[in-house]
Order: sequence, then C-alpha cells, then structure tokens
Amino acid sequence: MPDAITLLKADHKKVKALFKEANELGDRAHVARKKLYDEIDRELTLHSQVEEEIFYPAFKAKTKAGTDDRDDILEAYEEHAGAKDLMAKLEALDPSDETYKAKVQVLSEMINHHVEEEETELFKEARKLLTEDELESLGEQISEMKAAAGAPA
Repeated sequence: MPDAITLLKADHKKVKALFKEANELGDRAHVARKKLYDEIDRELTLHSQVEEEIFYPAFKAKTKAGTDDRDDILEAYEEHAGAKDLMAKLEALDPSDETYKAKVQVLSEMINHHVEEEETELFKEARKLLTEDELESLGEQISEMKAAAGAPA
C-alpha cells in the first residue's frame, strides 16, 4: 500500500495532465473543455476532501502553533478555499461563456502553485514529522475514502 504522500503526488500528476489537456484545446472546444473540467472538478473535490479530512489534520497535530509548518498547513487550507470558490463559479457558468476558458486557466495556475508548495515544502516537512507507519496508515485511510467515493484504485 502506498503511503499518503505517494498517493497525493499521484493525484497531483493526474490533475496537472488534465489541466494541460484542457488548456491545449482550441477556443471553440466548449464541449470537450467542459468534459475535461468535469473530470478535473471530481478529482480536485475528492483530493481536497482527503487532504482536509485525513492528511492535513494528522500533519497539523504534529506541528506547533506559530511554526512555519503550521503556517504552511493553514495556507494550504486557504488555497483550497480559493480553488473551491473558483470551481463553484465554473460549475455555474456555461462552457461557451467567453470567460470560461480563462477561469479554467486561472484555476490551473492556482492548483499548480498549490501543488508546487505542497511538494517542495509541506510534504518534505510531513516526512520529517510523521513516521513511515503513520504515513502508511494515512495512505490506507485515503485509499478507503477514495474507494468509498467510487474513485478508481
């Protein structure tokens, strides 16, 4: 069973590939962009849920108030909130709207920034503060939550 960080990085890779595909579509590819965005939405929603309900709380419990590690976790929660706000706007918008493609691009940039911070800072610190057994247990919990949500293994 992969550990939590391995699973989360795999999610990052998948979503980045979906955004790349969406961003390469032409201006008139409204149906294809909407289909890709729907998949991105599902992936990001479930990924955020497992981070916010499983990974972040476990990591946060190992940090102390006022430390960079704690600040990084709190920032990650806020970045999720910002992404969710933009995702709600996209869900309410017709894919042929002239701002739809731009909003998908901005969401892509937000997520890329978030992923970069997680992979270069947060995950490295988590590996220092959480034991391998804890990370494996979190990986099991993440896999179970994703399976319960109908996500492919």
